[in-house]
Amino acid sequence: MSRRRHSDQNDGGQRHKRRRTSEQAEIEDRLESLICRVGEKSSSSLESNLEGLAGVLEADLPNYKSKILRLLCTVARLLPEKLTVYTTLVGLLNARNYNFGGEFVEAMIRQLKECLKVNMYNEAVYLVRFLSDLVNCHVIAAPSMVAMFENFVGVTQEEDVPQVRCDWYVYAFLSSLPWVGKELYEKKDAEMDRILSHVENYLKRRQKIHVPMLQVWSADQPHPQEEYLDCLWAQVQKLKKDHWQERHIPRPYLAFDNVLCEALQHNLPPFTPPPHTEDSAYPMPRVIFRMFDYTDDPEGPVMPGSHSAERFVIEENLHCIIKSHWKERKTCAAQLLSYPGKNKIPLNYHIVEVIFAELFQLPVPPRTEVMYTTLLIELCKLQPGSLPQVLAQATEMLYMRLDTMNTTCIDRFINWFSHHLNNFQFRWSWEDWSDCLTHDLDKPKPKFVKEVLEKCMRLSYHQRTVDIIPATFSVLLPANPTCIYKYGDESNKSLPGYNAALCLNIAIKNKASNEEILTILKDVPNPNQDDDDDEGFSFNPLKIEIFVQTLLHLAAKSISHSFSALGKFRDVFKALAESDEGKLHVLRVMYEVWKNHPLMIAVLVDKMIRTQIVDCAAVANWIFSPELAHDFTRFYIWEILHSTIRKMNKHVVMIQKELEEAKARLAKQHKRRDSDDDDRSSDREDRPLEEQIERLQEKVESAQSEQKNLFLVIFQRFIMILTEHLVRCETGGIDANTPWYKNCIERLQQIFLQHHQTIHQYMVTLENLLFTAELDHHILAVFQQFCALQA
Repeated sequence: MSRRRHSDQNDGGQRHKRRRTSEQAEIEDRLESLICRVGEKSSSSLESNLEGLAGVLEADLPNYKSKILRLLCTVARLLPEKLTVYTTLVGLLNARNYNFGGEFVEAMIRQLKECLKVNMYNEAVYLVRFLSDLVNCHVIAAPSMVAMFENFVGVTQEEDVPQVRCDWYVYAFLSSLPWVGKELYEKKDAEMDRILSHVENYLKRRQKIHVPMLQVWSADQPHPQEEYLDCLWAQVQKLKKDHWQERHIPRPYLAFDNVLCEALQHNLPPFTPPPHTEDSAYPMPRVIFRMFDYTDDPEGPVMPGSHSAERFVIEENLHCIIKSHWKERKTCAAQLLSYPGKNKIPLNYHIVEVIFAELFQLPVPPRTEVMYTTLLIELCKLQPGSLPQVLAQATEMLYMRLDTMNTTCIDRFINWFSHHLNNFQFRWSWEDWSDCLTHDLDKPKPKFVKEVLEKCMRLSYHQRTVDIIPATFSVLLPANPTCIYKYGDESNKSLPGYNAALCLNIAIKNKASNEEILTILKDVPNPNQDDDDDEGFSFNPLKIEIFVQTLLHLAAKSISHSFSALGKFRDVFKALAESDEGKLHVLRVMYEVWKNHPLMIAVLVDKMIRTQIVDCAAVANWIFSPELAHDFTRFYIWEILHSTIRKMNKHVVMIQKELEEAKARLAKQHKRRDSDDDDRSSDREDRPLEEQIERLQEKVESAQSEQKNLFLVIFQRFIMILTEHLVRCETGGIDANTPWYKNCIERLQQIFLQHHQTIHQYMVTLENLLFTAELDHHILAVFQQFCALQA
């Protein structure tokens, strides 16, 4: 009886504990919800909401201080579009509880140091901006903020550090000035002038070799494509000239000025920027994308000039909204369209420009490309009366400027436009673009329309593509994607191997085994047999031609049939194409069969790499081979090459990860062994793991060697074809700057940019073997621009 009573008492205690924990969790969830949602649409004013929330948080500080601190530090980093809302909230809390204000400032500085330590530089910018706005809320004393900025700009005096390091600290300082410049200048004008003078000197001596590689357009008409620090410097200079007056930052703390000005302020602890290390990875420089100005929307509110601080603030806030909500396109679109102060600006123009700025950002967009398509579709749905017209105007502008547009950005434009058309029943006023029909087909405009139609066909079918365009555009239509089987026509009876192809056709239909297939092909004569090369007997091009042509023809019904055929007869492929030349010939024949169907070519190459029928280097050599010269500038070819490089890179990363995991397991065993006296049993335990690590190390070295070889092949081929073109033009006395040359040199840039993290490992090898001083300066300039990106 007593035991039972004792048990009941225990249970009661547990229930009480669970209830307390549950209540605590509920309160913490409520606090999180209140903090995250403040500043959103509400029936009450923002000021009354902030005052109410400050009261709630103050009451909960005794029990939930650490949770509140953590939440406020998190929103400062992750919700920068509501920066002034949260600085006002912190200001109100500081006015009510001075100690909490001090703890918050210390927590922010700790978080800033942590972000810089782990290379989270974008988040660090938001934290610096938040700290600077706390000066306006009388939380941080202006002199200590100026001292911190002096230390930031002092980084430009460091020796033997990358330029991108100095760039970031200068950007962090300049980008905070629209928020806090006025306050700092009122308190510390001489010190601020000195800091700005240091910045000006730094910007004058700064190298900008990288700029051409990052520009969306090579021409500065109608809008200059400025380097981001130069543009920001011009905006800050104008802001200073206007006595630091700007009209687009909401400042809710002004309503509480009488409360906040009574609060005691905190000094920032001395902040020394962490030193540069080998692991430091700073953000790459950018070029500011400009598409619209005030003339593009003559009827609506005036668009701020490109060198006004308002333009910077609006664009920065729109970028922040996208960053915060990009995973939820509906929320993201709604947040963009409810931007504060939207009636004072041509918001639709700003939104479209910012979205295209991200989509066309080089080297890669901040978010996956398809996100921008879905976001624009959502925006068109929410604003059907105005946004589609702005988007059509933007599309027209992009089309008109195709001649000077970067090839990588044209690719993204093609992908976006075709996907967008697919969601709006492929409706477009094609007649407005009939000027492209008067150009050579290799010029940018007809090439763009042709590629868009090809993508539209991928998203629908051939006849649908025929139906959506006027008859006059038929010259730009993609070919009907049919299989070309040269042994299927009786008029080709005289072709070598015709009879063997017929036999093979019947055998495959009758489900012949791999051995039976090889038996049928055994007696096919080898055209290479008379050559003196060593590969003559291991590589029979006619056998490959008969087998690949016949197999792909029989499996032509669908992609699934083709994949199944490649899987089933993988051993036959491996037997016929052991050598590098054999693999190259497999790709050549596959292209002959499917030359009218780029999508099929792309997926078959992908499958052949996965099944190890061909390797990545063979694909690279095939792309640069004379047989593909006709398609060399087509979009799908470069999709294949980039996909191949990504596959190689993933393979290396996967093996490296396996090696790290095996090493971690061994270290764990060693740790356990330290407390075990039986060394012999431990050694026996270690041996299999050590052997596995050795094997994995060999695999990693082999994969890295293969990866390096792939890049060497690609860059070597680029150098060869570009050098041949330049020499041919110089000898013939003709202009080398043809559409083909522009496309090719920008494809070379594209390889460097899209795979920059991997290529950086092999910079020394590339410089010593390929990009030497003797190389033509046009080609060498691309390599030098790439090196300057992280210099």
